[in-house]
Amino acid sequence: MSSNTTSTPSAEASHAKPQRIVILISGRGSNMQSIVNMAKGRSDMEVVAVIANRADSAGLVWAEEQGIATELLAHRDFSERLAFDQALMKRIDAYQPDWVILAGFMRILTDVFVTHYMAKLINIHPSLLPLFPGLDTHQRALEAGCTAHGSTVHFVTPELDAGPTIAQSLVPVLHGDDEDSLTERVLSMEHTLYPAVVQYLVSGDCYLDEQGEVQWTKPVQRIFAHPILKDFMSN
Repeated sequence: MSSNTTSTPSAEASHAKPQRIVILISGRGSNMQSIVNMAKGRSDMEVVAVIANRADSAGLVWAEEQGIATELLAHRDFSERLAFDQALMKRIDAYQPDWVILAGFMRILTDVFVTHYMAKLINIHPSLLPLFPGLDTHQRALEAGCTAHGSTVHFVTPELDAGPTIAQSLVPVLHGDDEDSLTERVLSMEHTLYPAVVQYLVSGDCYLDEQGEVQWTKPVQRIFAHPILKDFMSN
């Protein structure tokens, strides 16, 4: 993958071969699993590798069972963040990916890494950005008294959790919710949201232009509401 390359609808649609996806994880990789399962039924994309930075990542075992190439690159083996990112870039580039998908990859990436994959690097964040960037988003939403919460899939830029939004999921915050119950509700919608966005990207339905803005080539669903909210809005 070349650096500083901006996607265009024509470029994405013109791929004669399936677009190649590398997914980065740190833990069980439930979002990775949802993307892999979606991609199995399509001829225009292929998850070619799953790379983790933690040896105890359960997602690596699952991906290997699916016949996907897996790699472990432990960040603790590197004394500097940049050195790890450069080694990771080398591993990723060996697979010649069209897209690099962060699915619970718990690392703050250097500008060098982000710039190298600009317009090809996608993340999911468990809040309705720009609300609650960073960690502990569900507890912060509860403490703020939010009545709705959710997740955001966005292009990654050097500023943490500030890249242009592609789509979001929306869930209610219910009376009696704690961090665990809200986390589970948000995650259940992420498993619908993230695969849908990957399909948009591969199909050329959206792309990041040279001004750093998301452009759309056709109308698609951009808000994914929890069934409870759908019932409320239909009444």
